[in-house]
Amino acid sequence: MHSIVMRWPAMTDGPVELDSRRGMAAQKATGLRRILADAEAHAAALRDQHLRTEMQLLDAPAVSWPEAAAKARYVLNLYRATLGEQDTHHRDLVASVLNDFARLDSES
Repeated sequence: MHSIVMRWPAMTDGPVELDSRRGMAAQKATGLRRILADAEAHAAALRDQHLRTEMQLLDAPAVSWPEAAAKARYVLNLYRATLGEQDTHHRDLVASVLNDFARLDSES
């Protein structure tokens, strides 16, 4: 009876670079998937941060006019982000109110 000895490649401590074993199209696709995954993770983190901010704004009533104005600024910026580019009238209105807040803050 013959015994067969199998030799496995020696193990290395470093990672194996799999991208170098793929074609260019596969490397590009992998790179795009990584970028998309990073962008989605970043967007999720931003959504979580916005949610925490909004919960804090809801939970804590303003104790001064500057705090109330800060809350209003936040809501106005959310509203402005939903406006279309062609809606210049509402964009100008939001900008005017935010400028009033800034002017009144600097006067006090």
